[in-house]
Amino acid sequence: MKIRFLLLIILYHSIHLTAQTAKIDTEKLLEYYETQRYGDAAQYLQSIYPEDSRDSKALTQIGYCHMMAGKLPEAEKSYLKANSIQPDHLPILFSLAHINSKRGNIANAKSYLQQIIHLDSLNFSAYKQLAAYEDAPEARLSLLKKANTLNTKDPDVAYDLATAYKDLKQYQRAYNVLETAIASDTENFTLQQAQLPLSNQLGKYREVIEVGEKLVKNHTDANVMNEMGQAYFHLQEYRKCITVYQALEELGMQNEGTLYYIALSYRELKDYDKAAIYAQKTIDEAISEHTSLYYSTLAGIYEAKNQFNEALTAYKRGLTFKANYGIYYRLGLLYDLSLKQPKNAIVYYHLYLKNKPEQEKEKEQITYAKTRIAVLTGVK
Repeated sequence: MKIRFLLLIILYHSIHLTAQTAKIDTEKLLEYYETQRYGDAAQYLQSIYPEDSRDSKALTQIGYCHMMAGKLPEAEKSYLKANSIQPDHLPILFSLAHINSKRGNIANAKSYLQQIIHLDSLNFSAYKQLAAYEDAPEARLSLLKKANTLNTKDPDVAYDLATAYKDLKQYQRAYNVLETAIASDTENFTLQQAQLPLSNQLGKYREVIEVGEKLVKNHTDANVMNEMGQAYFHLQEYRKCITVYQALEELGMQNEGTLYYIALSYRELKDYDKAAIYAQKTIDEAISEHTSLYYSTLAGIYEAKNQFNEALTAYKRGLTFKANYGIYYRLGLLYDLSLKQPKNAIVYYHLYLKNKPEQEKEKEQITYAKTRIAVLTGVK
């Protein structure tokens, strides 16, 4: 009964109060609406109103029926005629934007939305929709910022704006946008999940674990567990990190990142045998731009076990994937201090310096390499 009452109200405002004195069978039209026979409703209205009708309310109602029936060209024709009679009417412009979007004519859809913004510079819906159609990152960011300013609680805009900030590595801004939206909807798990990697980036590790535990109770998600594992690692709770990531491994949902953290955790626990196993699993999982780093980690584990020849092989294997000044430095140290091969040590110290390590970050290593070269070559 409530639905029927609401439909009667809609019909009263959209049809009965038209400029023309047309006789509408509201019961018949109501039946079309209730049974979603919008095509029949459009035909019925067209039989009442002449083709040259100047009644914008009737035209928009016919256009709406065509749109709901999926007859988009007919819907656009009705709305365009209504727009010519009643220009700058926001509902008509929104309908034309929607129709053009459905037909794939994004340029026209954007044009109508821009008209809306010109007429109403504080129209949240127009900014939100226009942002969805914008490909240029800077323009899209600007539109999302405006929409978010107008409505900080909208979850879709908050999510998209936070994603844009995250892509720009503006993690605090992204976090703040989501924090505001979450405050108005504390059970929005989508927004909370989107916030987890930002919390990790900002060092809010306890928060990641607290929120993550709530999210996994609702639904086991690999992304959530991945973020929780990282948080445990940074909190030096290595056993818990291993437990989380091995749970993913048992589900067949591991990746090179999760295996890498398991290897690092075992290394920190000085369980070098398992650390070596997982470092090798990391390498086997995927050959990527990080492969040289994984081999470096494996080599470091071998060094900790005093397996210097295996470490040497792993370091050199890493260099076959990517020249890395860090590996050159480690090879210099390995040849110098463990294998007692000064000539080779000098070669790798020189390669380390030649590959231009970061001056500030590697200040101590650079000084040490230069000092060892001087000592080993006998240069004072």
